[in-house]
Amino acid sequence: MTERLRLALPPALSAAAVGRVLDALARGGAEVRFVGGCVRDAILGRPVRDVDLATDALPQGVMALLRAAGIGVVPTGVAHGTVTAVVDGTPVEVTTLRRDVETDGRRAVVDFTDDWREDAARRDFTMNALSLSPDGTVHDFFGGIADARAGRVLFVGDPEARIREDVLRILRFFRFQAHYGRGAPDAAALAACRRLAPLLPRLSGERVRAELLRLLEAPDPAPVWRLMADEGVLARLLPEAADLGRLDALAGLERAGGAAPDPLRRLAALLPGSAAAALDVAARLRLSNRERDRLVLLAEPPLAVDPSSPDRGNRRALHRLGAAHFADLVLLEAAARRLGRAAIEPALAAAAAWRPVSFPLAGRDLQARGVPPGTGMGRLLKELEAWWEDRDYRPDRAACLAELERRLGHG
Repeated sequence: MTERLRLALPPALSAAAVGRVLDALARGGAEVRFVGGCVRDAILGRPVRDVDLATDALPQGVMALLRAAGIGVVPTGVAHGTVTAVVDGTPVEVTTLRRDVETDGRRAVVDFTDDWREDAARRDFTMNALSLSPDGTVHDFFGGIADARAGRVLFVGDPEARIREDVLRILRFFRFQAHYGRGAPDAAALAACRRLAPLLPRLSGERVRAELLRLLEAPDPAPVWRLMADEGVLARLLPEAADLGRLDALAGLERAGGAAPDPLRRLAALLPGSAAAALDVAARLRLSNRERDRLVLLAEPPLAVDPSSPDRGNRRALHRLGAAHFADLVLLEAAARRLGRAAIEPALAAAAAWRPVSFPLAGRDLQARGVPPGTGMGRLLKELEAWWEDRDYRPDRAACLAELERRLGHG
């Protein structure tokens, strides 16, 4: 039985660009609805980020209707029914209703349908199987409205069958439990995840990365991360990411300071203090070079920081690492020591107030005074910079040159 309710469209769904796409399709006789996460979040009063539309029109028909209305079209995934409308630079995805013909645990072969219930039945969770007509009518075939409001993360149909269609749904279950779940997780879903966890290594690193980092964006990810460890899921993917106490403490420090969750910093909190371990995890998750380098720095920093003191050693770390990395390390070290937010506020304030400073001398200054290029010049330059750092970066260029002259025996 289909449940319906009326909903006032949030701003993201009533935007002018979206309205033009809806009008273009409706004028051609197509039925079009909002689907997936944007409907779920609208019902829960959460911010709507991604706007996805579904229609009973076939992809070629969708493209013809959009072009007839003067809307740009990009055939982003026509084989799977998806085209992207572009209105004044704003992309809006439109996907034809589908049913699965064949699945192998990683990808599906689909066919098109005009049956909204059939399309909803191929989605993972009941709260994601909702659709919303432009007039505000929410269509619910599987009890997703009640489940979303109660914080129940339930698969559509048999959990094991749904996971065998796409093994990534194991990780999606835990991610949704972290972001939307309240109370104990569904026992049948949890049992299916546990039984099928050995299939996880067949997933690509990119897909695993996306799910795990989004899970770590949850306000309080530690309980679900612990659940993944208990159910044997982490052992298949990230057995070394086990410092749950540090993750819990870090999340508390972030919340206490009103900081946005930082999934990569949280991942670093879970890892042992080893650059080798961080490099291994980065390779397994196919992190970008920038993400890899940051994770390595956070796992095994080149300089120690004292999270409870804005002392000279911290200012040296600020100078060499930059304010952002320094603040990361303050939070991570404080989490390791189980310090409260008040204890680290001076160090974080020092980071917020920090303005980068540059050492006033360069190799050409030494060369001009007779120092030949080579290792000796590099060593002397580093010694001078250390002298400047020891004086809290106060000596100006003239003072640094005077110190150089003194060291060269010219003073």
